[in-house]
Parts: sequence; C-alpha cells; structure tokens
Amino acid sequence: MKASNITKVVNKLIVQKLPVFIWGAPGIGKSSIVKAIAKEQELEFLDLRLSLLDPTDLKGIPFFNAETNEGVWAKPSFLPSNPDSKGILFLDEINTAPPAVQASAYQLILDRKVGEYELPRGWSIIAAGNRENDRGVVYKMPPPLANRFVHFEMEVDFDDWKAWAYSAKIDASIIGYLAYDKSMLFTFDATSNEKSFATPRSWEYVDSIVKSGIDGDLILDSISGAVGREAAIGYISFKKVMKELPDLNRVLDGTLTELEEEDAKVMMALAIGLVNALLENPSSEAIDNVLKFSLKLPGEFSIMLVKDMQQNGIDVEGSSEWGEWVREFAYLLA
Repeated sequence: MKASNITKVVNKLIVQKLPVFIWGAPGIGKSSIVKAIAKEQELEFLDLRLSLLDPTDLKGIPFFNAETNEGVWAKPSFLPSNPDSKGILFLDEINTAPPAVQASAYQLILDRKVGEYELPRGWSIIAAGNRENDRGVVYKMPPPLANRFVHFEMEVDFDDWKAWAYSAKIDASIIGYLAYDKSMLFTFDATSNEKSFATPRSWEYVDSIVKSGIDGDLILDSISGAVGREAAIGYISFKKVMKELPDLNRVLDGTLTELEEEDAKVMMALAIGLVNALLENPSSEAIDNVLKFSLKLPGEFSIMLVKDMQQNGIDVEGSSEWGEWVREFAYLLA
C-alpha cells in the first residue's frame, strides 16, 4: 500500500484506537508519515525504540510500599501521564527488540496498560518495523503480539514521494532526475552487500549534500556515499543538463514563449524547474505565461507540468489560458 493510502487509513483507525503496524523496507519513510499524521491532527508524538529498552523499563521497577505492605511497580517516566493529553505512541523498529522486551509490550498494546501504568485515553499506538527478509537485525514477531495489530505493508510510490519532495523544497535537480528515472528512487537489494543504496531517506541526504556547498571534486563521492555510485553518476549527469536550461524567469514573465528542444532530460528538468519557479512566484500572470508556454511542449511533458502544478495548489483552472490548454490536450486527457 502506498504512503498516501496508509495515511488515509491510519487517520481513521487512530480515532478507533486500533493498534497499527506498518511494515516496509529501510529508508522509505515509515516514521515520517506517522510524524506527519501527528502534526496534521495536532497530536503529541512520542517515538519509543523498544530495542533500547529492558523488559523492566516498560513494566517499571518493582519496589516495596511500606505503607500498604505491598509490592508495586514504579511507572516509567518516559510514557505519557497526563490523562487529558492526546497523541501517538510510536513503537519504531519494534521487531528489533529482543523477544523478552516484545513480550513486555503485549499488555500495553492490547490492554493499553502495563504494570501500574495505563495509557491515557487520548493516545493511539502505531508500530513500525523492517521486514524479516530485508537482512536487518530483526526477531520474528510472535503470533500473539502480531495478532494485536492491524498490519499494512508500505511500498515506495514515486508520485507520493514527488508530492512530498515539492512540499519539502527538495532541490529541483533531484526531483527532475528521479522523474526521468524512477527506478533510482529505491535501489535497495537485500542480497547485495553494498553499504550505500538509494531510498527516499538517502535522497533527502543528497539534498543536504547538494545544498552544503561541497565543491565539484568531492561532490560525486559524497553523493555516492548516500545513494550508491550508479545513482550518483546518473544524478550528476542529469544536473549538468539542467545547466542548459534557459532562465525560467523569462518563461514566467512571458518573454520566452517557446523552446526548441527534443532531449527528454531537458524537457523533464524544464517541467520540474517551472513548477518550483511558480511555487516561488505564484502570480496569475506567471501562471498564464507558463500555461501558454506549455502549449508548445510535447503533450506528455505539458500534461506532467500541469498535473504537478495542480498537485501543488497552483490555480491553473483560474488561468485565462486554461480553456486553450484543455482544448489542445483534451485528446490526451480522455
């Protein structure tokens, strides 16, 4: 299931307080979507790594209460205690925790309590973990614990990632390259011994590397260290193509109305660049000029450009050029 659909489902299930488990390969953004859900719903977010805990950390440490002559459990201070609070308790990498620690989580997940502690009513439980065939350090989840969750397996979806990348202001050259070669978004191979491989998370690292100012002699090795050599070479090659693009402000102000170019890399870079330029200058005049310019592009690139504009909240339907654009490409939209 792609991330956008998991987000829709989880938004509903946390209202019902149903525990959810999100499975997926490393680096695809499992924790990111849970954080985004918490932020969108204005909920507290507590990321708890069970692999770092001992079995007694969840249940608490037993001690003797001299006043009641009873043995009691000291409640863990790191768990939410305010009965009026609302949030998401995120149990990340739960299946990397030793079986004894997983067992101590049984009662918390099913009964929302463990030892003397009870999870406030306003909190939901979401867990995540890598799959057993991903060669990570994981323990097979016992059936009694697995049966306490609603399970979803998250897949990598380029369109989902692209929508996020625009909102996160990822460098246009990265978005453009991965739009040109979608296979490079995720290159993880569980049978490979390569330390570096491309994932949505590692491409976010590339964005930081590109913006860090590392000079040309070191940039290839730096990017290779994040996404692997093949992806790095492909990206650097694509980035050189972007230098051939005209000044995009000339398209926005209407002084450039047509570009004679057939190279698919250049067209892809141009479309991504124009969307980023419009996000910085979303004036009605600039939108009109970009739509007018798109009428001269090959149909598939014009449609990609307009769809990306729509997905980023740019008001193409309100443009004076919208009717002409629809008439021009209606046959491709049918």
